[in-house]
Amino acid sequence: MAKTQDFTAIMKDMMGAFPVDTTAMEGAFKSTASLNEKLSGVALEAAEKSAEISNKWTKDTLAKLSEMSKAKAEPADYAKAATDFASASAEVAAENMAAFAEIAKKVQTETVELLMAAGKDVAEETTAAVKKATNEVTTAAKKAATAK
Repeated sequence: MAKTQDFTAIMKDMMGAFPVDTTAMEGAFKSTASLNEKLSGVALEAAEKSAEISNKWTKDTLAKLSEMSKAKAEPADYAKAATDFASASAEVAAENMAAFAEIAKKVQTETVELLMAAGKDVAEETTAAVKKATNEVTTAAKKAATAK
């Protein structure tokens, strides 16, 4: 009967022959986690402000509806109340939409700033890693040349 090979030992030997510097991966993970934290903060802040605007808008609308639904003495007063409600609602809608637009603008600006900063950091880290690798290869080549 044939004996099965132990691939664990083979894999250990193979991985040992190719040493890997995990500091670059750790740094990338930390950078990514930091960027995600900042982006999440921007998104959560925007969601909170949007919820506040929506909540206030709803309360204001309900208060105006309450006022409009009260009994009136004259039939013309109902038409006036409906017109006043529609006019006030349109004005408030414009204000709230402008507030939502400001939130979206701020989110966009902060996101672009974060991504630009992250891109700059990645470029600097890549440059440093390439420089380090070049120095190591040059040193190894010099050692190999002097060993002959």
